[in-house]
Amino acid sequence: MRKIADFFLYFILLILAAWQIPWVINFIRTPDTSQVYFAIYSAAADDFICNQFDENRKLQRVGTDGRVYSEAEADSLLPCFFMRQLVADGRFPDSIQGVAVTPHGVQQTNLTIRLNPRDINGNLIELYPLMESMPKRVDLEMPDDVFRITSEGIEFIAVETNQIKEQKSRMFTEALQAKGFRFPALWVSGNPSTRKNYDEGYLLLDSNHRLFNLKRCAGRPFVHEFAIPEGITLTHAFAIEPNARQFRGLATDTGNRLYVLTTDYRLVLTGVESFQPTTDRILIIGNMFDWTVAVTDDYAIHHYALDASDYHLIRRLDRTFEEAADLPGLHFTSADDKFCYPRF
Repeated sequence: MRKIADFFLYFILLILAAWQIPWVINFIRTPDTSQVYFAIYSAAADDFICNQFDENRKLQRVGTDGRVYSEAEADSLLPCFFMRQLVADGRFPDSIQGVAVTPHGVQQTNLTIRLNPRDINGNLIELYPLMESMPKRVDLEMPDDVFRITSEGIEFIAVETNQIKEQKSRMFTEALQAKGFRFPALWVSGNPSTRKNYDEGYLLLDSNHRLFNLKRCAGRPFVHEFAIPEGITLTHAFAIEPNARQFRGLATDTGNRLYVLTTDYRLVLTGVESFQPTTDRILIIGNMFDWTVAVTDDYAIHHYALDASDYHLIRRLDRTFEEAADLPGLHFTSADDKFCYPRF
């Protein structure tokens, strides 16, 4: 009996060592702060302005050609990004790239979008609140029910009683079927929050990989299909509601190509070479003139400068990770999902 107890004790100690020793070593390693992890495109300089630390660990703003910019110069080269600072200094321009601008207009068209694999991988609670997109009052309100999509149709469930609203479920199911939607849904994306200026409902990818927009307008269902060119098979769609309503969201296909979903229900291919939502992280910093798209995978950060009018590629900057690889060991969590289980 004692030998069995000793065996289990040593086994547990071995597991703890494989888990904690690599974690401690990786934690105490000094990161190389000279590496560039953030860059944003400047149309004025026609270049990426990168954050970089000098030998004294002081933050610098450097162009890809090695030119070092002062803070004031960087502010002027990125007037949309540093709009508040320029306004505070009294240096905000009357026009940018020949277009008359105001601080309010710039603020309305600026956008920041983050997508993380942790938000996609894992078990999702497939119950969604469908808010009224044409409310009588300005403020959005949460409904008293949620919906789920089954192989037979869409079901609305009262939150307080947990009962299915048969009439409402039938009305929305028939509206989707009338537009050619095929149940069940492969993907559902929306922004179920009242902390936004408006509601555009949900993006639904049906079993035939056709993309639809579902909204509740004056209590009635609104369904509109996106025009997907032949040969494109979508895998993910992400509903986004920018303040200026420039577009409806983003989508990816089986070739890991990134598309913008326009307000007139079209797909526009972007200049981003590859984006795999289940493994890559993406950060988009945009304004009325251009977008900076940063796609991060396990080996590098790929920066793309896109034109905001048609999303074609202007410039590209790739930065590989040169720091030493982490010491392998036992892990229970990952940055790519929300599961907790042993993994080496």
